[in-house]
This record gives sequence, C-alpha cells and structure tokens, in this order.
Amino acid sequence: MSRIQWQQDRVAGVPLNRHLGFVGPVEVGHVAYDGSNRFWIWATPLQEDAWGYGPTEQAAKAALEHWLAAWLENFRPFFQADA
Repeated sequence: MSRIQWQQDRVAGVPLNRHLGFVGPVEVGHVAYDGSNRFWIWATPLQEDAWGYGPTEQAAKAALEHWLAAWLENFRPFFQADA
C-alpha cells in the first residue's frame, strides 16, 4: 500500500488524466498521462530536475514513491536525535 495519498486533479469539475500525491498536507508529486508518447510522467515539486515515466499510471506512481523514499533517506542524519 502506498504511503502517498492520491487524488485526481480536476478543472471546472472535469476530471483530468493527472493525479496529485500528498503526504499529509504536503504535495510530494504528481503523475500525468502524455497522450502523444503514450506513457505516464511523474514529477515532484521537491526537486526541480526529478522526474520520470512509466508505461502505466500505477508504474509511474510506484516510481515516484521509490524515488521519494531514496531521496528522503539523504535527510535521515538530520532527523535522528542522537546525530
């Protein structure tokens, strides 16, 4: 089960092929369908050049979650109490 809560993006009440991912109140990323290339792109507002893609919506969401977990691991020493 994903630790990211996903919600479908909408414009004027119309659902889009874009899903926003949140951990608590913080947006950690989004996935959107690229119809011209026929794959799902993921990106994150947490790091400007972090993005990727997957053949399905679920694959792109999993790739974003994998990247996020690896990226957050870099901050572990900061958050450890005895560091």
